[in-house]
Amino acid sequence: MKKMLFPLRRTIDSGEGLGAEHPASAPVSIDDMTVAYHRRPVLWDIEYDSPEGELIGIVGPNGAGKSTLIKAIMDLVPMAAGRVRIYGEPYTRHRRLVGYVPQRESVDWDFPVNALDVVAMGRYGEIGWCRRVSRSHKDASMAALDRVGMADYARRQISQLSGGQQQRVFLARALAQDAKIYFMDEPLAGVDAATEQAIIALLQDLITGGKTVFVVHHDLQTVADYFSHLILLNMRIVASGPTREVFTEENLRKTYGGKLQLLDEASQALARGGI
Repeated sequence: MKKMLFPLRRTIDSGEGLGAEHPASAPVSIDDMTVAYHRRPVLWDIEYDSPEGELIGIVGPNGAGKSTLIKAIMDLVPMAAGRVRIYGEPYTRHRRLVGYVPQRESVDWDFPVNALDVVAMGRYGEIGWCRRVSRSHKDASMAALDRVGMADYARRQISQLSGGQQQRVFLARALAQDAKIYFMDEPLAGVDAATEQAIIALLQDLITGGKTVFVVHHDLQTVADYFSHLILLNMRIVASGPTREVFTEENLRKTYGGKLQLLDEASQALARGGI
């Protein structure tokens, strides 16, 4: 499949409400979500209401449906059943409130644009498609690049950047959008330790500013250090809630099915974090 810089979106929501059990004040509410590929369920019967202003980790084994979950929320893959609400409304009505950082592998890095062009794409909700980027939008894009330490690379072709630099540029694009909710699909994968810490500091700044951030994450040893809230996922939500309550050996065994190496890592993380 050809990689795309601009993922296609599909709209399938009927517009009906979620019901009284899902608060309209929640940044993200999911009711009875099922997603299937070729009639095989990938996510099954997902029910969830997110807190506001939290750094939320989405954790589970490979193939658990982590990336699919955020793509279904954002209408990038079709649901077989269920509904999603962003602050009580369908995603299509609140699209501008949501920022997205995809996996690096899903992006066509040979697309002929520089770093500033990529970041300016985050402003298109205000600019409008096929309209010229104004000075104010360029300034906002440069400010976002500066915030992630990439202002000096604004005119550099994105294909000429390292993996960590590319990741920072896509974070800047999300920042330029000035969203209220961010979905980030493994933003820490394949980056060096300095970039990882810089990204985490940036995410903490977003939370301090009242944003809600979802992060697909795979390193169990850093879960307790990075996230205040957690979703443990393996086709279904095994557990969700404050990390101190959810990140337990019992829940991890349910999530990972007894895979010893991962559970050893989790046990070390639990001991180190004092949970």
